[in-house]
Amino acid sequence: MANAVFYHKPDSIYDDDPATRYHFPKSYLSRVQQTLGDWIVYYGPLPRSKGRFYTAIARTTHISPDPNDPDRFYVFLEDYIDFDSPVSYTDNGGYEKKLFRPDGRPNGGRTQQAVRIVEPEEIGAITYAGLSEVDPWPARVDTPDKSDLPEGFSDQDQVQLPDMFAERNRQTIILSRPFRDAKFRQHIRQLYDRTCAFTGLRLINGRGRPEVEAAHIIPVEKGGNDSVQNGIALSGTVHWMFDRGLLGLSDHYEILASRHLNYDVAHLLNKDRKALVPSDPTKRPHPRYLDWHRSNVFKS
Repeated sequence: MANAVFYHKPDSIYDDDPATRYHFPKSYLSRVQQTLGDWIVYYGPLPRSKGRFYTAIARTTHISPDPNDPDRFYVFLEDYIDFDSPVSYTDNGGYEKKLFRPDGRPNGGRTQQAVRIVEPEEIGAITYAGLSEVDPWPARVDTPDKSDLPEGFSDQDQVQLPDMFAERNRQTIILSRPFRDAKFRQHIRQLYDRTCAFTGLRLINGRGRPEVEAAHIIPVEKGGNDSVQNGIALSGTVHWMFDRGLLGLSDHYEILASRHLNYDVAHLLNKDRKALVPSDPTKRPHPRYLDWHRSNVFKS
């Protein structure tokens, strides 16, 4: 197994779905095969930003040929998680040492490679930079059985990220449900500015903690992932209704109310009946996840 960096551009001609699959040409097949079962980091440009950035981490599982093109393949992924903030490839003197010449300039040939094998220490440093931001609004959760927490975790205000660059720690931590839930909540609350997408309410308690919750569109227990595109910020009551199929969302972000509701909730919702979503299209709820919710949860 080996770690790698995968280049991804949102408007690429390739059929990528970063949380679940990466589409690549046959020329990179041998490199991608080396990564199977191990971690990769996504890298590429961002809208309205100069430079290139590391944006997320995931783990490869298997490769399948593209049925429509004999010269392309898909590698499928699991355990995807967005970084707290994009990490510039030039930060820290450059995380990938082979990406830079001795004089500090980028190595042009290597920067053009869509799949780059990297050292475990390099992907460890990138991951730490991407996932070590402290949540400014941590949830206070009491954990009665501390044996459920991985080594190095705290059951205080938030799940902290200990030194994860020993290989034995990294996988345990990133795969831990408490850690992933804390990061997903942190990312969704920041993206939606602590505001409920359906009601526009932004309730903050005396200690600065927001009331709004991070809802998975496809629940984790149903195969959903922790991509922010599989999430939306909802206040408690609306989250309860969304999970029970009493509220839904169209591909154009119109709020849908089920006929099974035994009361009119129009006064609770945004007046235009449209959800407030991030301005960046790559951070909005993905139509594939919304379609799953309408087909499997929403009671029309």
